[in-house]
Amino acid sequence: MRLRPRSRAVRPPRSPDPGPVGGRWSDLPRLAIATLTACAGLLAPAAAQSGRNPPPPPAYVQLGKPDQQQGREILEQFRAQGLAGDYYLEFELRVLPRDGDERVLHGRLWGTRNAGGPVSRVTLDPAAAGGPETRLLVQSGPAPALWRSSGTGGAAEALDVAAQFAPLAGTDLTPFDLQMPFLYWPDFTYEGLVRSHGRPAHRFVLHPPAALAAQHPGLAAVQVDLDTQYVALVEAELLGADGRPLKTVSLLDLQKVGDQWLVKAIDLRDETTRNKTRFAVTAAALNLHLPAALFTPAGLAEPAPVPADLTHLAGP
Repeated sequence: MRLRPRSRAVRPPRSPDPGPVGGRWSDLPRLAIATLTACAGLLAPAAAQSGRNPPPPPAYVQLGKPDQQQGREILEQFRAQGLAGDYYLEFELRVLPRDGDERVLHGRLWGTRNAGGPVSRVTLDPAAAGGPETRLLVQSGPAPALWRSSGTGGAAEALDVAAQFAPLAGTDLTPFDLQMPFLYWPDFTYEGLVRSHGRPAHRFVLHPPAALAAQHPGLAAVQVDLDTQYVALVEAELLGADGRPLKTVSLLDLQKVGDQWLVKAIDLRDETTRNKTRFAVTAAALNLHLPAALFTPAGLAEPAPVPADLTHLAGP
């Protein structure tokens, strides 16, 4: 059975947070965003043609029926955005449980774009992994794929669906979150304009491919809000079969490095446990030229180079 997106009241901005990027949207005339991984891809016919029940009225000023062709163009524009050149990020994962002690884990991310789309290599330090260094290769795009290596010289293994949704090192971050494959799912409905974090946004509900839905039936759809002015990801909600959110991914802040903007902080909240993990970039190097072999399953066996010239980002 197809999920029918929920109809819900407009949510006001979360106080004291003035907005998903600290109220600095007007400073982004040349926005280039990497949301854990950059976004690009293709679209198939709109979900309006798939026989699904029509969605309920959106909770904003939408005049008339949302234009699915317009929605397709908005998604294509969003997917085409990204950082110029290869890049390297250092980040921390701040685990914020509803009950219990906070803890901070550290990691590194190398990113580029290949023929299949955006691809990134992610490393969690041994302390975070509770053992050998964990290395992930995250291929995004229309044909997503994930591989993992322990960093001990063994061959990389492709991750099955169950492993894609398994939390990393006891956080709320999963390989699926790093990959964000839903941004490329061809079966979608453009719901038109809504209000998200106090700003007008384009809302999409994207449905998983049949193979994924069969293997992971708990995920019925992902709801995505894109800022109307800058076509930037504001929030994504993973929805269960009842239409209620399972997890919420929210953009908190951006920072300019050189002449490019990149994501500085993202919150991942488990809506069942109310636990939260904050992904925060602490250092970056942009406009790099990284070897292509770095982004192959075989390349995971070798350590990746760390740029000497880093821009360190101030804390929140």
